[in-house]
Amino acid sequence: MEIRDALRALKTFYGYDGFRNGQAALIEALLKGKDVLGIMPTGAGKSVCYQIPALLLPGVTLVVSPLISLMKDQVDALNQSGIPATFINSSLSARETNERMRAVADGRYKLLYIAPERLESENFRMLVRRLQIPLIAVDEAHCVSQWGHDFRPSYMTIVRLLKEIHPRPVMAAFTATATDIVKDDIAARLRLEAPVRVTTGYARDNLTLNVVRNADKREYVARFIREHPGQAGIIYASTRREVENTHAFISGLGVEAGKYHAGLSEEERARTQDAFQRDDLQIVVATNAFGMGIDKSNVRFVIHNNMPKNLEAYYQEAGRAGRDGEPGECVLLFSPQDVVTQKFFIEQSEADEDRKKNDYRLLNDMVQYAHTGDCLQRTIVRYFGEEDGEPCGMCANCTDERELLDVTDEAKLVFACIAAMRQRFGVTLTAKVLRGANDAKVRDFGFDRSLYYGRMKGKPEKEVVQLIHALVADGYLRMTDSQYPVVQLTERVRQVMQDEERVYRRVEPVHPAAVRGGRTSSAGSRGSSAPVAKQELFDALRRLRKTIADAESLPPFVIFHDSTLREMCSIMPQTEQAMRAVKGIGEAKFAKYGRDFLELIRQYSH
Repeated sequence: MEIRDALRALKTFYGYDGFRNGQAALIEALLKGKDVLGIMPTGAGKSVCYQIPALLLPGVTLVVSPLISLMKDQVDALNQSGIPATFINSSLSARETNERMRAVADGRYKLLYIAPERLESENFRMLVRRLQIPLIAVDEAHCVSQWGHDFRPSYMTIVRLLKEIHPRPVMAAFTATATDIVKDDIAARLRLEAPVRVTTGYARDNLTLNVVRNADKREYVARFIREHPGQAGIIYASTRREVENTHAFISGLGVEAGKYHAGLSEEERARTQDAFQRDDLQIVVATNAFGMGIDKSNVRFVIHNNMPKNLEAYYQEAGRAGRDGEPGECVLLFSPQDVVTQKFFIEQSEADEDRKKNDYRLLNDMVQYAHTGDCLQRTIVRYFGEEDGEPCGMCANCTDERELLDVTDEAKLVFACIAAMRQRFGVTLTAKVLRGANDAKVRDFGFDRSLYYGRMKGKPEKEVVQLIHALVADGYLRMTDSQYPVVQLTERVRQVMQDEERVYRRVEPVHPAAVRGGRTSSAGSRGSSAPVAKQELFDALRRLRKTIADAESLPPFVIFHDSTLREMCSIMPQTEQAMRAVKGIGEAKFAKYGRDFLELIRQYSH
């Protein structure tokens, strides 16, 4: 088998003429029997990289996936595209499980999705011994790494299963985000043999990133929702209580919203997720338990009401916006209390001291992201080990038109104060000394007699703290990896102190609840993606899609993605041949739905 066979399958089953960045290299490696490790951002098409080899290789491919919702969405989409697939998980009865296992043994499926816990079942291992398994694909592979942001010990059963399959299948591991240490850990723990590694880049050109500090969060969320009417969005909160309060507030605005957290029954969580997938709910307010593997393509915004524990988690969650390639907006609402909450979670965890130290380091990186004045997209790309590249030109920092102030004198005072305190204390105490606070701890250490005591007396403590965090984010200072991080100087400080470099900072907004820069992203503009003149047709196509989806008990995006509907509006196909040329319409989907959509387009053409 060669790559041209894969291209033929791509057109036939998925309706696309060419592979996206990185897909061809991974597929070609798998078809040649090589293990692979693919790091591809959400929406980049990771699943195609193992689904097409599964189609072309003999036997059945096992796909290890952590969440029931992901399995169902992917299996629904595959079957709609004419690819025989199924899943076995805890949502099935014993009878249903046995029926599916018999069907798998009879060779009726090309892909079988399973949870890692299923690999511990003796009945399942007996089935595996009877199957021809050319490929095992591990989705959300960061879950196998103890250094990743969502370590799951059950993933270690994958390696034990390998010993029972002969000949050894090819291994494919995929995730959206992984630092270099996590990549190496994935390869080692899954026993990948000289894997072909492909990292397609972390930049998401269709996402607008924004950090809003110290806003009135409720006022901001209410304004944001009003400016994005009818758009699907996820609002993440760090605790169950915060989810409940935020959900009650949004529902009070008259907006259809669901809630999702571990304190709700499994049935209630499933209802919320299903309603969101089917476009019956506009917004879901959730803890991070919601969303991993969610295949809903038309999420237009993700708001983090609280700061997540690290940048990997943040980018995984924010990346659920714009999976279809259409514009999406990602907003982080930051407040200092978020740091306190995340530290509490770390301390309450059962992790060992090395893991906790790593978690504090990751938390510090997240705080720096919240305070940086640099391009937000570039900051994330740099975090994951890629070269800086050009600023994105889209994020809130790149488009920020607020006045740029020279704060070199204030920065020098901060550096000198930290040096005088022998680089042994944290941000808050440093700020108290600079403000001349009447504080017992300041007096106990004798800092009230320091040359720098009270040198920023006229500034609020919050403003001094923000300045110090900004200096950390911009590389002048660094934080130690501990529960109570100490702020220290970097080499870069020398250039400032010797007047070889100036320090600049944007003026903080007067009204922090306002959208930064006074702008709304293209994702919020009703006519941004389809021409305004064809918006009526686009809405009609969505209604037809929803009617079909409801009749077949499927999420609408499983029928066609929004991007496919928008291309229909752009091309306005009048013949079957023209309709088949629309991206995302494979042979099976055209046979099922193509003529209905074509007829509707013809009606709007006259």
